[in-house]
Amino acid sequence: MGGVVKRAFRYRFYPSAEQAGQLNRTFGCVRLVYNRALEARTRAWVVDRQRTTYVQSSAWLTEWKRTQELAFLNEVSSVPLQQTLRHLQAGFAAFWDKRSRYPRFKSKRKSRASAEFTCSAFRWRDGQLTLAKMDAPLNIVWSRPLPEGAEPSTVTVSRDAAGRWLVSLLVEDPTVKPLPPVAAEVGVDAGITSLITLSHPLAGVSDEHGKVANPRYGQADRRKLAKAQRDLARKQDGSANRAKARMKVARIHARIADRRRDHLHKLTTRLVRENQTVVIEDLSVRTMLRNRRLARVISDASWSQFRSMLEYKAQWYGREVIPVDRWYPSSKTCSVCGRINTTLALNVRAWTCPDCGAEHDRDINAAKNILAAGLAER
Repeated sequence: MGGVVKRAFRYRFYPSAEQAGQLNRTFGCVRLVYNRALEARTRAWVVDRQRTTYVQSSAWLTEWKRTQELAFLNEVSSVPLQQTLRHLQAGFAAFWDKRSRYPRFKSKRKSRASAEFTCSAFRWRDGQLTLAKMDAPLNIVWSRPLPEGAEPSTVTVSRDAAGRWLVSLLVEDPTVKPLPPVAAEVGVDAGITSLITLSHPLAGVSDEHGKVANPRYGQADRRKLAKAQRDLARKQDGSANRAKARMKVARIHARIADRRRDHLHKLTTRLVRENQTVVIEDLSVRTMLRNRRLARVISDASWSQFRSMLEYKAQWYGREVIPVDRWYPSSKTCSVCGRINTTLALNVRAWTCPDCGAEHDRDINAAKNILAAGLAER
């Protein structure tokens, strides 16, 4: 990995009433510009079969600002509006390359309220951040220090469903460097009873067999969440009490997501720091979520987020992540002699190999086979 890593540091902040009003107007304008540009680009393709570009959508924005109907767009910083057009362009590029679905319209209630400011739209001085169109710096809670001498290149301000105001600062982090090579290599089998099973135990992370407990944060707060959702369902649409009940549900969801993210960060950091190579299954989580019986527990395990964290941290620290074909029979193959036990049922958690007599825990055996298969593909 060459060059200095750019890393986002996220913090909570508490805006004044004036700042909150300005940011809410900015969020609304960003959403409006994105939706208008998406509608215009879609029309150009459907009617004229023409692919429009960011430059053309930027020209549309200039025209919109000159109209009486949309003159209010001039009341907010122009940078977040330009940035949302760039994000839309990136969405179309991913669609044309068949890497994602067609861009969708942003919803006032369901979409994330956010705005991105580049260095021309904010002032960073003496550790204080002041956004364009604002007279005072943001009241940020610095829960952890930025790298020494860091200068943000972009700033993203958002408000989540729980009503929390968040600011994310993208900076160069010189402290992220490749780690010294180590000899250790580990295979990882994703599961439900155990969050993951390792091919060999990792002190302080797994038990003596290599199994990492599944905290199931969603299940832990399931009764509390269910009660809050029932209370929400009884409230009248559009009432202040419904808004309060919706906020309560959002806060429970935020608590679950925060705890899950924190646990996965700690787990993936240990795996990457202490192993040169991490071999995982190339699971299709989207397909697995179609199973209604398992969708909730699969979502709670958050395997996609686990893999994403592993991959970018491995890139940061000079490690290697190897995915193994999802159709590889890791659970049914004896890790000692290689025999494939085709009759092994899904509910059988331990089995004995008919050929060599080796006794296997299903998950531990799968983790060992995943490691061997990944190293063989290298």
